[in-house]
Parts: sequence; C-alpha cells; structure tokens
Amino acid sequence: MICTRALLGVSSLFSLCQSSQAEQIEMSKINHTVQLLDLSKADSRAKRFEAATLIDAPVAQVCAAILAYDSYPSFMPNTSKVSVVKLNDNASQVDFTLSLPLGKTKKYRLRMTPKQTGTNCHLSWKMLPWEGLKQEETIADTQGYWSLSSVSNDVQKTVVRYVVETDPGPVPLGLGWIVDSMSKDSIPKMLEALRAKLR
Repeated sequence: MICTRALLGVSSLFSLCQSSQAEQIEMSKINHTVQLLDLSKADSRAKRFEAATLIDAPVAQVCAAILAYDSYPSFMPNTSKVSVVKLNDNASQVDFTLSLPLGKTKKYRLRMTPKQTGTNCHLSWKMLPWEGLKQEETIADTQGYWSLSSVSNDVQKTVVRYVVETDPGPVPLGLGWIVDSMSKDSIPKMLEALRAKLR
C-alpha cells in the first residue's frame, strides 16, 4: 500500500492510500485526520474509496446530520440541489444535482436506506433510474454507505466511515480531473465540512 499526505484547505490534512486489495482502514489509525483509501481497480472505470475520521459528537447527532438529506448542499462539495421523496418503507428517494467545473451539471437519483441500532447508525444508497436524463446529464452508477459507531470509551466521539463506488460513465479525453473533483478530491472536504457543521 502507498500512502501520501496532502493539505486540504489551509489547516486540514488528509492521508490518501492506494491499494489494489479490498482493504479497510484500520480502527487504530482512525483519528481526527481524514484517512482516505483508494480501492479502485486499474482495469475499471469505476472509482471506489473508503474514508474514515473521528468526529467529536455523539452518534445520534452525526446520524441526524447525514439523515437530513435536504441539508446535504451545506457540507457536500458540488451538491447544489437535493429533492427528497419519502418511500413506503424506511427508505427515501433523493434526487441530486451537482454543479461541476466548466459549467458541467450532473443529476442522479438514489435510494437511501437508514438503519439505526443503539450506538450505531448505517446509511446505504444505490442508484435508481431517472427517466428522461440523457447519458451526458447523469452518471452510470453509484453506491455506497455511511457507517457510524461510538468510540468504546467515549460516547461523545463517533467513528465515521464513508465508502463510495462511482462509475462516472464515458469521460471526454482530458476531463478526468472532473471525475476526481466528484470523488477523491471532494471526500475529505465533505468530512471536514461535516465536522465543522457539528461543532
């Protein structure tokens, strides 16, 4: 595994590790720095990342923040609009609009399914069809989850894990950096913004 450290904004630091194996960030390495593990396969268009950090807030408070889908634009980079429809079960249909560099806009629809048990909170998502969108207006696929658990000796702190796999679809030559701005570059910014929101 190869790890590098990079500056995020002025004062935040995050670590990026690249791996060809399906690994998980070790619990002992999770701290107030955002840890980012690149699990993407070299022969795949899809990008897969796992991120983890420690947030000084109880699980219930962090869980409430990630379940407030309408507030996602306040901490998710590039997210300009969110529309929520409650489904029959515990899930919600959430339509996202992303505003990207060069005036690009992408839209996609997710089924968000939360599960809360005691001191744990899990929120998974998978992409749903959105009729009427052209290929260039959306992404090919995305799925992933949030996993929150309290620190065993301090319930006022939460271990936050975020796992996402996204296939952006065909990317024009020279615009691969836009894909990075939607995934690798935005994940540490999102977790730092969530931390700031919960202060």
